[in-house]
Amino acid sequence: MRKRMTLLAVIAASALALTGCAGPNPAGDGASDSASKSPFTVATDVSLTGSPTFDAMTKRGTVKVGVKEDQPGLGYLDAATGERSGFDIEIAKWIAASLGFSADKITFEAIPSANRESAIVNGDIDFYVGTYSINDKRKEQVGFAGPYFVTGQGLLVAAGDKKITSEKDLAGTTVCSATGSTPIQNIKANFPDTKTTEFDTYSQCVEALKDGSVNAVTTDAAILIGYAAQDPDNLKVVGKPFTVEKYGVGMPKSDDALRTFTNDMFTKGGDTWTAIYNETLGKSGTKVEQPKVEAY
Repeated sequence: MRKRMTLLAVIAASALALTGCAGPNPAGDGASDSASKSPFTVATDVSLTGSPTFDAMTKRGTVKVGVKEDQPGLGYLDAATGERSGFDIEIAKWIAASLGFSADKITFEAIPSANRESAIVNGDIDFYVGTYSINDKRKEQVGFAGPYFVTGQGLLVAAGDKKITSEKDLAGTTVCSATGSTPIQNIKANFPDTKTTEFDTYSQCVEALKDGSVNAVTTDAAILIGYAAQDPDNLKVVGKPFTVEKYGVGMPKSDDALRTFTNDMFTKGGDTWTAIYNETLGKSGTKVEQPKVEAY
């Protein structure tokens, strides 16, 4: 168990890579100035029988991808430059390319955690790539390809906080996370002496932590390290990851063809996955293995 947690801690530390590790990507589309350096190419003459999602993409001529844009190193939008970067952004572009769509044919949509299932079910997006943990409850509404990454739940506190050093110190405190997220559900279920506050985005929780409205922010450790690295004078990550979270690509539940296609891409594309990791989260010098796909 200790070896497992150590690995998760290393994964979390890799988020120090922060913004700009991935190739730039304008907010309005998926175009990238670093396309020539991409570890994948756009497929041609793609045929995916039995996928209504792929049929809709083909008819439309574009891909609509749900993402996060406030998570440094994973899914981040630079407001000043309009560029998107991060591991999840590059994974999304890889999937689109495998389906035959170049980066300039991608429309990225920022979807809050609480709205991910409805966005997929309603067809607002074709698929979602944004620190989306696979669990049985979500599988009742949507399908998942992957996992493509594994991390664990952690805690972000004020830099001067000496009382909270791990999840064992949460009794009597107020913890913030995104509405509908796995971490906030875990706190409610397993930490009954802890109060919770929820917002649409983790960045709102971070602001609440800074102004003293809450005592801690919880989500996946990789995300929290990114926030702490942006503002080390005011924020720090404490303890070790205390859950295991498996990130998947969310897509329509009934689209078995698209899920199988994406799982095959992950399974056969180990070198591409590693190249994407090394150019984003892996910029910190850490090395991790691609998780094995859990097809269902």
